[in-house]
Amino acid sequence: MRFLKIILLAFVLVSSDSLLAKDAKPISVKEKKKRFFNTLVPVVNSVYKELDIQYKEIKTNLKNPKYKKKITTLKKIYKVKTDKDLMMALKPHPRSITLAQAAMESAWGTSRFYIKANNIFGVWSFNKKEPRIAASQKRGKKTIWLKKYPTIKDSVRDYYKNISRSHAFVEFRKLKMVTDDPYKLVKKLDRYSEMKEKYPKELAAMIRYNKLQRYDKP
Repeated sequence: MRFLKIILLAFVLVSSDSLLAKDAKPISVKEKKKRFFNTLVPVVNSVYKELDIQYKEIKTNLKNPKYKKKITTLKKIYKVKTDKDLMMALKPHPRSITLAQAAMESAWGTSRFYIKANNIFGVWSFNKKEPRIAASQKRGKKTIWLKKYPTIKDSVRDYYKNISRSHAFVEFRKLKMVTDDPYKLVKKLDRYSEMKEKYPKELAAMIRYNKLQRYDKP
């Protein structure tokens, strides 16, 4: 699956594409986190609000004839056929999970992908015509390309869309309809990384240690 391939090497790529040169003045973990949260929290909150408003609007108007065209368009965007699957796709997952993944995939906002391409989640590009940058590492002789986004907000929007329509996260989408508990939900993200079953544990630890659940509050 294309999306799964896009994200499989996120951790390897982040570590190899850091902008921090060996002779550069090191940035403390505290400072990294401060910069990261100051930049990302407002953006994630904004995107989450957009998605939540849309979700509630469509949920209220699923049977409204005036929304038929809009609902049809959304089903095409999210690659679903039923109203149930559309609602699963449209409901945004907790911001604590988004922030945890953003922190892990971008090394707290220090990866080259993030700084040079606003690519906070290390999303790959397979389209030669779209803006992108090359990774330092190659897979064999093949160059790995990553998307270059106009803004960080575009990166976050694309991340939510990818999670909402990839077959790899069907169980994640089903579970988020019955719970907003990030510790339960991250267990369904084991296919997001080559770390597999270790990945959800790392996310849970990231959320717990950094008290990211506070960002899930209204």
